[in-house]
Amino acid sequence: MNRDILKQIIIDQKEMYLDNPIISRNYDLEDNVNYCFVGIRRTGKSYMMYQQIHKLMNDGIPLSQIIYVNFEDERLLEIGVDDLNTLLEIGIEFSGSNGKPYLFLDEIQNVDGWEKFVRRVADMKYRINITGSNSKMLSREIASTLGGRFMVVNVYPYSFAEYLSANHIENVMLGQMSTRQRADIVSQYDDYVTYGAFPELVDIKNKRPFLNNIYQTVYLQDIITRNKITNDFAVRLILKKIAESVTKALSFNRLTNIVKSAGISIGKQTVINYVGHMLDSYLIFSLPNYAAKLVEKETSPKYYFMDTGLLGLMLLDCKTAQLENLVAVELIRRYGFENVYFFENNIEVDFYVPNENLAIQVSMQVLDDVDTLARETRAFVKLNDFIPNTKCLLITNSEETTLNCSGIEIDVIPAWKWLLANEKEID
Repeated sequence: MNRDILKQIIIDQKEMYLDNPIISRNYDLEDNVNYCFVGIRRTGKSYMMYQQIHKLMNDGIPLSQIIYVNFEDERLLEIGVDDLNTLLEIGIEFSGSNGKPYLFLDEIQNVDGWEKFVRRVADMKYRINITGSNSKMLSREIASTLGGRFMVVNVYPYSFAEYLSANHIENVMLGQMSTRQRADIVSQYDDYVTYGAFPELVDIKNKRPFLNNIYQTVYLQDIITRNKITNDFAVRLILKKIAESVTKALSFNRLTNIVKSAGISIGKQTVINYVGHMLDSYLIFSLPNYAAKLVEKETSPKYYFMDTGLLGLMLLDCKTAQLENLVAVELIRRYGFENVYFFENNIEVDFYVPNENLAIQVSMQVLDDVDTLARETRAFVKLNDFIPNTKCLLITNSEETTLNCSGIEIDVIPAWKWLLANEKEID
């Protein structure tokens, strides 16, 4: 690729981090560490980089030493791994004889063979930060790919604490809330669940059309175009059927049969491939059954959307599904993908976190519904027969109490309070 064009792109893209306001996120980042930010598009991975860049500038690092490149730029569609070394050379040139470039490479997964380049640059003791929107860049895979040279940070849509802060509700102490403050938080929670938590949605009044536009033009097209899929209707239908099955385990056989019943001729392997593309884009994620055999863990998981707003686009009556989806996202935020399961073995428990010996059921309301309450609490009692001393948590839309069933203590807590439970305060 032409060297002068690359220089111009670097110069042009300075505006992206100089002119954009910094959106503060609740992530603790250290100095002198190479970071790899991964996650679904539009969650603010680029802003994590901007934050790092502004920190360097405040520390006195000249702007000439900061090399930021966003590989979503259409002028970089044909860039290859050989051109990455040219970027490094340009960075060294811009930095001058007494300086070293600081590299920030945004959506680096667009360049085939990027791994060897960033590994080499890190070995040369240059500071380098990268972002990616492909699940192949998950921490357990990237750890071996990058050989421990990078600290991997999974970037999610706003946590509820971040969402409140972005909406100017700050310094919240759970035990010291006024009635007015509590009402404001509950109102914000309703929007948080309904429309999701993409940072740029905070300042948008007509959230649903904007969210739908993001879904259609960014996520769907990314999956379809990047993977050269010709049957886009099948992709849309599979996503819709996954949305309708969010609260239940879903095998590839069952999903294939559901799609075929809609009149689409499609094989199971194609369905597997399409679901793989959706997982790779972070649009959805899966949780395995803790009690299942190895093969079943991989073939009959539960699927959830990375954002509850995206789920809401596909369902009419979706409050229950969105609530469970919200809990799933928060659990992987707190404990990581590899530490969260559901439990199904003659009993059904929505979520199980073995490292915490924590079991969670999710229900809109239970206290005024005898049958629902009996079903949810029975699952906890049976689970304790399998795994004694399990901590039991029942997350609801608004109810709060403590129950005792057959000697098992069950904490009932509204979702909004649980979301803030690990936050001493929002600042």
